[in-house]
Amino acid sequence: MAQEITLPHSLSRRLLRRLLRHLARWRRTRATRRALARLGPDQLRDIGLSAPEARREAARPFWH
Repeated sequence: MAQEITLPHSLSRRLLRRLLRHLARWRRTRATRRALARLGPDQLRDIGLSAPEARREAARPFWH
């Protein structure tokens, strides 16, 4: 039978806040990379990226 692990309330809240911050950052990263993948050649040139660089960045997993 599995033993239940309990954490002090303050530690639980800190862990939850940290998890939520990570999830929010991952969501922003995913959205940014999706937007990057939709940019055209002129827009990529404006931000100083080549098409292969943009594709490579857009293909990266959201946690990197």
